[in-house]
Amino acid sequence: MLEIGSKIPNIILENEKGEKVDLSSYKGTYIVLYAYPKDNTPGCTTEACSLRDTHPQIKAKNGVVLGISPDSPSSHQKFIDKYELTFSLLSDPDHSVLEYLGAWGEKSMYGKTYFGVLRSTFIFDTKGELIKVYPKVTVATHGQEISDFLETLA
Repeated sequence: MLEIGSKIPNIILENEKGEKVDLSSYKGTYIVLYAYPKDNTPGCTTEACSLRDTHPQIKAKNGVVLGISPDSPSSHQKFIDKYELTFSLLSDPDHSVLEYLGAWGEKSMYGKTYFGVLRSTFIFDTKGELIKVYPKVTVATHGQEISDFLETLA
């Protein structure tokens, strides 16, 4: 996992609308970058909805939420539309940013090992430095957990 104090990657990714997004352009806000495996899966949907429900509180604390997964921009748009998500989702098909974050690695399911997204969240301060990492996430309450953390910074 990326270490505390590391800089946000200066990489451009596509969002759900196919627009180019430079992660470093969000400096000046607290950047909540959450890595998740796949759109429209049960755990990822629960996590996204938790973040959606607490998004107003996160925004009120000068925070911006960005999801990142290997899914395509069109898949992200369908996911956003279906669950009325209020934040942007970024596409990292070659998992270069996910690897930089340390959110890509070996996983295991049904006795088989494979590489995939390690569900995790990274919070960068207003200068673009990493201040908090959640290497393990409880999907149903993660939005509130992030909102509570940002409250401690006020």
